[in-house]
Amino acid sequence: MTTKVIVTGAAGRMGQETLRALGPASEFEVVAAVDKQRCGESCRSVAGAPAPDLAIQVKLGETLDAFPADVMVDLTHPSCAADNTVSALKRKVAVVIGTSGLSNEDLSAIREACMTYETPALLVPNFAIGAILMMRFAEQAAKWFPNAEVLEMHHDGKADSPSGTATRTAEIIADSRDSVPRGPVGAVEKYEGARGAKIKGVHVHSVRLPGLVAHQEIVFGGPGELLTIRHDSMNRGSFMEGVKLACREVRGLTGFVVGLDKLMFR
Repeated sequence: MTTKVIVTGAAGRMGQETLRALGPASEFEVVAAVDKQRCGESCRSVAGAPAPDLAIQVKLGETLDAFPADVMVDLTHPSCAADNTVSALKRKVAVVIGTSGLSNEDLSAIREACMTYETPALLVPNFAIGAILMMRFAEQAAKWFPNAEVLEMHHDGKADSPSGTATRTAEIIADSRDSVPRGPVGAVEKYEGARGAKIKGVHVHSVRLPGLVAHQEIVFGGPGELLTIRHDSMNRGSFMEGVKLACREVRGLTGFVVGLDKLMFR
């Protein structure tokens, strides 16, 4: 059966890649696209072939009502992603959220909406299959190497830091290790932030530079040895198999679920 999809944030870089990836796939049909920046323009003129030849809409609520869909993929901005998600859930449209940087209040609102409207939502910090494997390997390593730091590097247009992937990785490491390393007594941070952010006791460092796409390195240290786990997305095509997997499987979930790993390792 064909899964009918609405893409929000369609004119952004990730949105354009998604339009091209889902356009020719026989198992998906993009029935509508939403973006305030390029409204009225054709998806194909914005994203190129093989994106569908549909006019980009501006109002999400009206679009959801006019174009029945099974799944909505949100690739917008932290300021509106939660509202977009709740709007879709009200209409019994399952949601794949690719927008990172959502607040705890946003997550609570989405979780409550999933329960109220009995419709699932999947928050995906990273769609790259390799990145999910990286986090799974980090979970295994943390049991043996409790000393770990995360370095994440993204393009200079990324709005939030640290990334959702880095945040999730730090949480996984913290939950997996048996002990919490102690820093040196009397340590001095001469400039605030020099040691990065601390997420559940794990140091996370963010880099934003033109030329990057999405990259993450986890360095584990032990007596006389280092273990480094790294993943690099060279272009946004690396995310598309994960997008397809999420769109294919999200309606089979229950409630609010975080992480593509919940689909990969069931």
